[in-house]
Amino acid sequence: MQRESIYKRYVPAIKAPENIGEAYWFAFSASRLLVNNQQPVVPLARSLAELGLSAVSTQYLGTLEGRPCFSAELPPDTGAPAGMSFNDLRSVYSIIEEDLWILAGRALQIVNWDQTHQYCGRCGQRTETLAEERAKCCPACGFFSFPRLSPAVITAVFKDDKILLSRNSAFPRRWYSINAGFVEPGETLEECVRREIKEEVGIDVKNIKYFGSQSWPFPNSLMLGFTADWAGGDPLPDGKEITEAGWFTAANMPDIPSRISISREIIDWYLEGKPVLA
Repeated sequence: MQRESIYKRYVPAIKAPENIGEAYWFAFSASRLLVNNQQPVVPLARSLAELGLSAVSTQYLGTLEGRPCFSAELPPDTGAPAGMSFNDLRSVYSIIEEDLWILAGRALQIVNWDQTHQYCGRCGQRTETLAEERAKCCPACGFFSFPRLSPAVITAVFKDDKILLSRNSAFPRRWYSINAGFVEPGETLEECVRREIKEEVGIDVKNIKYFGSQSWPFPNSLMLGFTADWAGGDPLPDGKEITEAGWFTAANMPDIPSRISISREIIDWYLEGKPVLA
């Protein structure tokens, strides 16, 4: 995405220092983030015990402007401390600083990975977490597991002054957006763009260009944004994943996704007249 890199403020790390002081705690219960009902939104504490909580597991994330950061998995039936609540990560985007929200997404992905890789996928032996690397190793067969990322393309298709928008059957309300899909084994990103657009809406595309990327922690995607030009065909939804599709102009836009997503960033770029990207 066209934003300043979080790495100007954030230094990732695996091994926590001995004396951490007050730290940010990205604590999740059933994938819901613990937040304060007032500032700071992400709780600050020397330990979870200081908040009256105990964790199933914790992971050190590094420092944000010198302040230590931890992710933590809490039991699913954990009650929120007074003045706090558990919230879906999407719902807190508007109330949390963007870099903290990005770190919360990183924390959620690491928590989910840690939770689902307690045992070796090859032989079933209990895994061991490495101290110097974000990885788990099987002591029996030596198989390594790393945090999973699932690359997906998301593409805006243009025809003259119009943009192709479609409605996914899973969308809330009456949202329309640009088309997206996961990269398959053996595919290039450009091949994935062509295949997904053809499969979902029956359109052929050309002039595929990279736009930007976004980490999307629902649950572990890396969204790679593209633009493309129409090369042939009429919009024909597949009737399964896509229920409606058509060409829209800036003057007759339907309801579109919130600003949390790269899909909205690409649509806004179109609405601004497609300025030259930096």
